[in-house]
Amino acid sequence: MPTLDDILEHIGEFDLFQKRTFFILCLLSAAFPPIYVGVVFLGFIPEHRCLSPGVAELSSKCGWSLEEELNHTVPEWGNHEKSLTSQCWRYNMDWNMTGLSCTSPLENFTSLNSQSRVPLMHCEDGWVYDSSGTSIVTEFNLVCEDSWKLDLFQSCVNAGFFVGSISIGYVADRFGRKLCLLITILINSISGILMAFAPSYTWMVIFRLIQGLVSKGGWLTGYILIAEFVGLKYRRTVGIVYQAAFSVGLLVLAAVAYAIPHWRWLQLAVTLPNFFFLLYYWCLPESPRWLIAQKKSDKAMKVINRIAKGNGKKLPSSFQSLIPEEEDGEKHNPSFLDLVRTPQIRKHTFILMYTWFTSSVLYQGLIMHMGIAGGNIYLDFFYSALVEFPAALILILTVDRIGRRYPWAAANVVAGAACLATALIPEDLYWLKATAACLGRMGITMCYEIICLVNPELYPTFLRNLGVLVCSSMCDVGGIITPFIVYRLAEIWHELPLVVFAVVGLIDGGLVLLLPETKGKTLPETIEDAENMHRQGKSKDKTIYLHVVTTEDAHN
Repeated sequence: MPTLDDILEHIGEFDLFQKRTFFILCLLSAAFPPIYVGVVFLGFIPEHRCLSPGVAELSSKCGWSLEEELNHTVPEWGNHEKSLTSQCWRYNMDWNMTGLSCTSPLENFTSLNSQSRVPLMHCEDGWVYDSSGTSIVTEFNLVCEDSWKLDLFQSCVNAGFFVGSISIGYVADRFGRKLCLLITILINSISGILMAFAPSYTWMVIFRLIQGLVSKGGWLTGYILIAEFVGLKYRRTVGIVYQAAFSVGLLVLAAVAYAIPHWRWLQLAVTLPNFFFLLYYWCLPESPRWLIAQKKSDKAMKVINRIAKGNGKKLPSSFQSLIPEEEDGEKHNPSFLDLVRTPQIRKHTFILMYTWFTSSVLYQGLIMHMGIAGGNIYLDFFYSALVEFPAALILILTVDRIGRRYPWAAANVVAGAACLATALIPEDLYWLKATAACLGRMGITMCYEIICLVNPELYPTFLRNLGVLVCSSMCDVGGIITPFIVYRLAEIWHELPLVVFAVVGLIDGGLVLLLPETKGKTLPETIEDAENMHRQGKSKDKTIYLHVVTTEDAHN
């Protein structure tokens, strides 16, 4: 009896039906960036200083310009360094007192021997923000001693990714791709709307955490669903283009954030379109591969007939029954120990975990650092998103010609070197600095794409899903600590996070060369196959891209 891949060769491996399905799922991918990196706009940190009662009245009375007012009333403002003193402290004095000079209001409190005798105090009356819009920072005053709350906001999203990717993956394999996708879309949409109306910081973080729990799992489910609709030779391409749709979403996010500079309205604008994805209930069928794996061949045949009809093809009468796509022989149950039990797989596991961690830290870190770089955040975000498209093109042109390892190592070196160059280039060479940052973004985007391809190619069939799950979990761990790396280290030296990124990326560039080349090699079926991959030279007849075996099978 034929397998599903045999049938797809006759009714179309990537014909009209699959292309239409692929397009509507790419819309889902394009809607994910506001959750993944939306903190750049939602948590924008404008220039700020303490609100000092009486200063506005004194400034009006004396006829000061804004610069004169700041020089007279803000500690260390004249240093032009955005220091914590000027942002988080104010003079402990009554600006409403009589007798203050308009030319030097602090003259009675200072001397030539000391910079100031006026004691300082925290910003007890709030802050003044130099921004026409609003962000969660300006509304909830997430600056100075509460600046860590912005880090926590983004870390909670990634913590949700970490937990959700595991739990949602299980739900998708247990109850079906379509049902899981619709549930995650509904929860994501409702929690996104509730976040826009959150009355406090605590509730905002709770709703954002819920979004994190379901959004990445839903994105991965869409990724798996389209991969299971197409033939083997198209899986790599649709996987790369599906992630390119994410890059399109980045461009749209920059445009929408520019048009809507108020965080609550922005949150509504990027969330409301998600409700339209509930129409997938009528647009998308269940994955035929999942139905076959669940021994639901009758329902699988209905979906196959729908695909054939959508492609304008007729299913041959000899293909009216299916055989499950299972491995012959003894069935192995995967365990975490299998990931470290043998030397080669242990090496693969640790290197891949570090690489996932690196990709997340550099990708999210470069985007977050751009948000505090002081340039035009909208243009910088837009330009850096554009470079992700040539990154995908370079990947498509090289991985099946040159191989995986060398483009992967080169991309890491480019990303690390670009981060170091960006840190060292002077601020007055803005375009050179921006170009280096964009090169870093392109390099780490390529790394992200390649690891999605290589990770499943290094594990035997029965261990493949577990290997991808465990290694990619480090991506979310990296996302949890990245906000603290960016925002806290930047307080020491603004470019210090970039130096850290450079070191992490360059180390990864060397480590990936220790992995075996997978181009042109058969997929490992057993532990022995995986252990001998560095000596294997057989021609490879199949290429996979991420998930190929359901976690349901892995648990059985």
